[in-house]
Order: sequence, then structure tokens, then C-alpha cells
Amino acid sequence: MKSVFGLLLCLWACPALAQMTPVGLWKTIDDATGREKGLVRIVDENGVLSGRIEGTLGPNPPERRICDLCSDDRKNKPLLGMTILRGVRASADETGQWDGGDILDPDSGKVYRVRLRPKNGGKQLEVRGYMGISLLGRTQTWIRAE
Repeated sequence: MKSVFGLLLCLWACPALAQMTPVGLWKTIDDATGREKGLVRIVDENGVLSGRIEGTLGPNPPERRICDLCSDDRKNKPLLGMTILRGVRASADETGQWDGGDILDPDSGKVYRVRLRPKNGGKQLEVRGYMGISLLGRTQTWIRAE
């Protein structure tokens, strides 16, 4: 009886725990307008997260845009399919946080250090891009699309 109860508890709790990770499809929000802007899919490959642009939710389709302001290997590459989040891992210092990688702002071409933290039961993702220390940056809230 105890094992059946334990199994039922795990089946109930596991989907909730699975959602407390940045892995999945996210709607990005435009800072200026507050409107949904794009879709980014974050995947986990051997404990390292990366995120790629999958589509747009606005009037300017990424398949027609290139990252002409990028200064790294993404310069003049199409935005659609571009990896904008790289090298992120679960934090060794804080449970429920992912950091250590970088994020590209495709509008400016700038690359920032990044910190990710699921919020609201995994329905939202706090994405903090910063230079140097976390105090020098900005935070966006992405919304789970799945």
C-alpha cells in the first residue's frame, strides 16, 4: 500500500518538478511594448542548456532578419534557428538557478552573462542578462509556451 501511495505521489509531483526547469519553449517579451515577441526553445544536452530562436510572435519575422550587429560567429547569420543562449548550467551555489553561460541580444548584437530562474511553478522564467556582476544588467520575464 505504501509503495502504491509513493508511486501516485511521484506521478503527481514529477510533472510539477519537471516544469521547474528552464528546458522548454518560451515566449519572449519585448521590453519596450510589453508584447510577446518571439519563441525560444531551451534544451538540455548533458547538463548544459542552450536556447535557439524558433519563431516570432510579432510583425518582423526572424527568417528575414540577420544578426548584422553580432560580432562573434553569429555575425550576418539568420536569426531563425540562431542559438542565443549558450553554456548555462545548474548553479553550484543556488538551487533552482542556472548560470555560467551567456545570452545574445540579437537586436544589439551584444553578448551578456546570464542567470535563469523559473518562477510561478515553472510557468515563467526570469532571464537576467548582465555585464560583470549581476547588479549591472536587466531582467526579462519569459512565459512558458508549452
